[in-house]
Amino acid sequence: FFFQAEDGIRDKLVTGVQTCALPISRVAFEDFRIDYELFSRTLPDDKFPPGSNWLMLGPSGPRRLRLSVEHLAQFRGGICFCVDLDPRWVIKLIKKGWMDHLEAYKAHCIDQAVTILQAGHDIRCMFTTPKLLEALALRLESMGTSIRQMGITGIFSGGTEFTPQWNRFAHEELLDGAYMTPTYGNTLMGLAASAPSGPHNNYKITYHAPQPRAVIQVVDFDNPSRVVGYGETGRVKLTTLTREFFVPGFLERDEGEREQPCELYPWDGISGVRPYRALAESTTVGVY
Repeated sequence: FFFQAEDGIRDKLVTGVQTCALPISRVAFEDFRIDYELFSRTLPDDKFPPGSNWLMLGPSGPRRLRLSVEHLAQFRGGICFCVDLDPRWVIKLIKKGWMDHLEAYKAHCIDQAVTILQAGHDIRCMFTTPKLLEALALRLESMGTSIRQMGITGIFSGGTEFTPQWNRFAHEELLDGAYMTPTYGNTLMGLAASAPSGPHNNYKITYHAPQPRAVIQVVDFDNPSRVVGYGETGRVKLTTLTREFFVPGFLERDEGEREQPCELYPWDGISGVRPYRALAESTTVGVY
């Protein structure tokens, strides 16, 4: 078995009491692999060519994210080169105000990513976070090249800082024609894919949970039994049911707006995902 964990402040599954900085854990045998195999079906083969190699440039910490991206690469017929960033160290640097150390650490991670991309490993696909993607694109620009020119054709990325404004900025200024799809997920839900986003909808990002394994509802802040109307704001309530794991009606640490089903995902979605307002002040987000 394998332990999975999530960073941050979250209601503990068993006791219901709040805890700070202690990751929430669950036992999983195959779920994290199945989650990413299902997500693989949502990736267009012309942008994420089967058999291509991957670069994973993102947070490791206690989570199984690195192993999941590595499995995704292998499931699609490639291998994965990993540059791990320690999110807990980044949070400590921010809280201490050691911003010079933070920038040096970020530059160190970008150095490693550039070295891998220059090594001729036929890397076509990448997972990263918005801040690291921006840092990598700007570094490559200073070298007279771009993400697309380095061979990257498909990127999936995610995080609470993945706003429509940043999505547009990335497409217009950073990607040089490379394809990017936003994602939203965690240990308990798996990985939610995004409906098509671009100029046609002002780069709005709507996520749809991987039903039927996981179902999210956007519920009233004061009455979690009431689902809010389409376009209204509420807290994320998650129900997960797999062969390995069941958790009903778990109130997540996120909020957002309830969205209509779409052609690709004929069930409710959520947009504007951000930290739940009651916990936002005590949660450090957007650190990587």
